[in-house]
Amino acid sequence: MNENLVAQRRERQQVWLVAAALLVVLSVAGYFGVGRALDTRFTDVRRELSLSSTLADPNDQFVNFLLVGSDSRAGADPSDPDFGNVGGEGEVQGRRSDTLIIVNVEKSSGIISLLSIPRDLWVNIGDSDNTERINVAYREGAPVVVRTVTRALGIPIHHYLEIDFQGFKDLVDAVGGVTVCVEHPTRDRNTGLYIKPGCKNLTGVQSLAYARSRFFEEKVDGEWRIDGTSDIGRGKRQRLFTALLLQTAVNRTLGDPFRAGTIMDGATSALLVDERLDMLEFAKLMRPAATGKLRRFVLDTYGDTVRGNSVLRLADSSAPVLAFYSGTGPAPVPPE
Repeated sequence: MNENLVAQRRERQQVWLVAAALLVVLSVAGYFGVGRALDTRFTDVRRELSLSSTLADPNDQFVNFLLVGSDSRAGADPSDPDFGNVGGEGEVQGRRSDTLIIVNVEKSSGIISLLSIPRDLWVNIGDSDNTERINVAYREGAPVVVRTVTRALGIPIHHYLEIDFQGFKDLVDAVGGVTVCVEHPTRDRNTGLYIKPGCKNLTGVQSLAYARSRFFEEKVDGEWRIDGTSDIGRGKRQRLFTALLLQTAVNRTLGDPFRAGTIMDGATSALLVDERLDMLEFAKLMRPAATGKLRRFVLDTYGDTVRGNSVLRLADSSAPVLAFYSGTGPAPVPPE
């Protein structure tokens, strides 16, 4: 395959840098209590210093966290088993993201709600008249990402968090892998994914292949059938994986409390957060995730073609979800 086409394909693949990783770290820390040792680990988290004038003012009723997935290959090792599919730093330059997830926490109930934003959603970028897919905003920097999301969806963003490829893999391995069950043989030849029917405990490398899968196929009645929903189907699998990762992290730490420190070490070095985020308070807010108070929402969209590109636009039926995340309406019944 032409090298340019390979690079373009890799750039288009959604990197789910998983918000899940961040949620796991903080829910485990919050569930088991944040002591001085965990406090020390939190001080090592990198800070994005350009967001103080962009983020929304605090709200007494709820808080929205924008979790961003970066497809940085920094630190990638050619000996990594997935290097051929993920690539190295020299192949993919600059700041890119195809993953945007909003995490809402209701302060009165402690319920956590996840909302995936499709990477192909057609929006105005930042405060400009320029219209592009929403994932383009990330290349302009964190403040532009926040302004783009707020303008396009009418959702206030109170805090910003980011994690990369290696952090995700390290975290899954620190947790001890995550068990995923499939009914049929499953693969994605672009990410190296292959799962036999049944349940399999996925390593960090395998989990990343699952999370990044955009060309997801199942072998049904002897034929490989591709999931035609592309980003929509991938978003659904990612939300499922988020819940599984959370449950796995907490359950295994219950059996081995010392694992909490290992999990923290597995991800905090990869985190980038806004300068005013109190990591200890965030950990406490994430605690309900360990008890199953977790909802998953999707944005209703429809396909369109703009300048020859296939894109997604918001459907009117997404209004109830947007109202909930903006604080102007009740929580809809989760579809998942």
